[in-house]
Amino acid sequence: MARLTAGWVGRPGVWRSLIAWPAVAPFALWALLRLVPGDVHFRWVQLVAFTPYVALASVVAPLVALLVRRPVALVAGLAVTVTLAACVLPRALSDASPLGSAGPGVRAAGDAGPALRILSANLLYGSVPPAALVDLVRRLRPDVLTLQELTPQASAGLRAAGLTTLLPYADDRAQEDSSGSGIFTRFPLRPADLTAVNGRRQAAGIVEVPGAGPVAVVSVHPCAPRYAFRFRCWSRSLASLPGPGELVRILSGDFNATLDHAPVRGLLDAGYRDAADATGNGLAGTWPYRKSSDFGGLPVPPVTIDHILVDPRVAVRAFGVHRLPETDHRAIFAELVLPTTGT
Repeated sequence: MARLTAGWVGRPGVWRSLIAWPAVAPFALWALLRLVPGDVHFRWVQLVAFTPYVALASVVAPLVALLVRRPVALVAGLAVTVTLAACVLPRALSDASPLGSAGPGVRAAGDAGPALRILSANLLYGSVPPAALVDLVRRLRPDVLTLQELTPQASAGLRAAGLTTLLPYADDRAQEDSSGSGIFTRFPLRPADLTAVNGRRQAAGIVEVPGAGPVAVVSVHPCAPRYAFRFRCWSRSLASLPGPGELVRILSGDFNATLDHAPVRGLLDAGYRDAADATGNGLAGTWPYRKSSDFGGLPVPPVTIDHILVDPRVAVRAFGVHRLPETDHRAIFAELVLPTTGT
């Protein structure tokens, strides 16, 4: 027995494999789960948001395999790194063509089409000072503002600060907790019904944009999947979002999900385009930007959970993130070009 043990320990290939494969395996498992077209577990929903960081760290796997001279592990490590890079890197590259694709009854958007500027902000239980948000609206001049975590007090404060002078039409669905939301626009707005999940009142409406006709807008804010009991609410809320249809549609807000989450990937597969991704800004973190004790004091690297998803016929001209005080989210802003109606 002693001889067998000594012989096994003395084989350098075994020790090299014991070093190489444990370096490859965690990244290989992550890549495999990322490719699964569904939410495999509540904990995975929390973890998959950090795929961009894991993709960057995965270069360690082939490097370790190269250093210990394990060619099979090296090939596997390279395959894993390439797979994760393919999931993430396109977000840092602008689309080859920023224009939308033509649909029934419309012409695809072009530089000469009607412009629409949209701003979205999570107010963190209405804690953003109204004057700060109104100042941002004055500076960016959005045509549409979508708000999440809009409380009655915040709504009253924004109106007193002059928001409705700048954006006079509104679908205000303020609530005392984090479930409230709203849409404020420069153009006439008709409120629309959207399936409510766990009492969350995601504001929705039809905006009459001059030269473009009606545009459907949703202020998106599903439950945050912070706890297991909210996972079902999160998944059902995202599943309730409408897909692209006859009307040009825009989904704007705090999705509590990144482009690595299966429900958002499903929306993209249905035809939506992410404004940040289309302009090469898809890795710009939007949350968290405020210290919180909810994570045991551990630092949480920023992830991209706020999005403006646009109809496939819409062109994306620009995208940016902007800081607001007292909230843990960055506001997001996009300049869009809408398709013109057909004749």
